[in-house]
Amino acid sequence: MSTADIRALTFDTGGTILDWHTGFTRALAETGRRHDLERDWAAIANDLRRRSLQKMLHLGEHTPPDYNFDDAHRMVLDELIEEHGMQAFSAAERRVIWWDTVHNLSCWPDFPQVLPRLRERLICASFTILSFRIIIDTARRNDLAWDAVISCEAIGKYKPLPEAYRTAARYLQLEPEQCCMVACHNFDLDAAKAVGFTTAFVRRPDEWGAAGPPDPEPNPQHDIVVDDFPGLARAVGIEP
Repeated sequence: MSTADIRALTFDTGGTILDWHTGFTRALAETGRRHDLERDWAAIANDLRRRSLQKMLHLGEHTPPDYNFDDAHRMVLDELIEEHGMQAFSAAERRVIWWDTVHNLSCWPDFPQVLPRLRERLICASFTILSFRIIIDTARRNDLAWDAVISCEAIGKYKPLPEAYRTAARYLQLEPEQCCMVACHNFDLDAAKAVGFTTAFVRRPDEWGAAGPPDPEPNPQHDIVVDDFPGLARAVGIEP
């Protein structure tokens, strides 16, 4: 693999760029305190993320999607509230968790200063299963300037379905091999690799909090493996 062939970096965004675990955990705990409830908020945050992902992956494979990631967060939060005896959470408090919190998530601190350097030479696109509105709002919140936002919400086929990756490359008017998928998740990178993308694994050891990520080690076929975003920049020939 020659990095000289890469024309675009397409970034997984939910966990690779955004720190959802801290956001969900804090919002759940703050709401719980108002109702004098004690729970394992970090574990509930992880369940919220895990189950929401399960609702999104492969969506659109057989029938057109009738919900997006915001809907998945709302549905799963309601399930968890019933399971954990948190029915005291009002509709307004629930919306703070599944909407306000998600749309105001913070980036991992090593990303914002590197993105402008990457954009000097490469197209940098958020390519995500998150909704358009999540990416718009978090970009504004974190002062991120994406060259493009490609949400599976528009494609109608969600990762890791191969059509999602092929369509993303087509939207950028590039061949798949000219695109490098950047993620901290093997399932996303493996699917991108299968349709011809170059792949870059960026470690995010804190994505799931103290529990640790479910797949912390990159699969061997990935072209680039780095510990952080400055490392990614150097790997593609850019000084961060």
